[in-house]
Amino acid sequence: MISQWCKERGIELPKPVKDGDDEVRTDADRGHLKSLLEKMSSSLSDQKEAAKELRLLTKRMPSFRALFSDSTDAIPKLLNPLSPGRANTHPDLQEDLITTVLNLSIHDNNKRLAAENPLVIPLLVESVKSGTIETRSNAAAAIFSLSALDSNKLIIGKSGALKTLIDLLEEGHPLAMKDAASAIFNLCLVLENKGRAVREGAVRVILKKIMDCIFVDELLAILAMLASHQKALEEMGELGAVHCLLGIIRESSSERNKENCVAILHTICLNDYSKWRDIREEENANGTLSRLAESGTSRAKRKANSILERLNRAASLTHTA
Repeated sequence: MISQWCKERGIELPKPVKDGDDEVRTDADRGHLKSLLEKMSSSLSDQKEAAKELRLLTKRMPSFRALFSDSTDAIPKLLNPLSPGRANTHPDLQEDLITTVLNLSIHDNNKRLAAENPLVIPLLVESVKSGTIETRSNAAAAIFSLSALDSNKLIIGKSGALKTLIDLLEEGHPLAMKDAASAIFNLCLVLENKGRAVREGAVRVILKKIMDCIFVDELLAILAMLASHQKALEEMGELGAVHCLLGIIRESSSERNKENCVAILHTICLNDYSKWRDIREEENANGTLSRLAESGTSRAKRKANSILERLNRAASLTHTA
């Protein structure tokens, strides 16, 4: 809008700061970063002061985030106060350091560097389990950010992160749920992690939250993704997912939620013929799928029509018999 306004009035926008200015600032900051990282091996008060400043600098200055990718020992030095075997870390210090890792993970060149460092993922997983709620939430957010790379998804999946993220989701703290759900979703884009998530109880936790009308949009998207896993489908059937999903289709105003629900139902029904009776009863009572077949998204219409065709075919065979 500003660009358009200036263009219409013949006003030239000020030029953005270019690489040259960034480089000058980066050169000036390199020594400052070094001194801050050295404080991570000093007294607790020095560590806390340096961590707070690093958190602010990596939040506000992209060039400062980029500095970490220039050195392989910058991240280990940053995390020195959290290293295994050290005494219990002060909660504020832990929060600032984990949040700094989150800030660093935004920079693309840091994603692989951080995930492949043997310290980072275990510390993030541990921080999802314990610390202030902001620490736990930001640790989950850092895992989400790092999982943008498929190679990182595999590293994170093998670390046991999914179990801790699912536990955090189950706890249901409003500040942490979105970050936990986002991380679980991203990780489960890789086939191996779907199986891990299912084995760690994701279906039970997610379905319970959905039934309680908590974070429905995001969790339905994860459930739809997990529906390609056979064990997940079996659990959904046992836990009453069919009635829940039909209820959402009937009552929700969200087209995306309806689409995810009917896609899950379609997969359940193809794998478990015992659920056809529930769907037939719902259809006879409310015509839920018929309405969706008329007014849903194109994908929802396809899935709903496919279920209805199978219902009609089954009814036809029954009458013929």
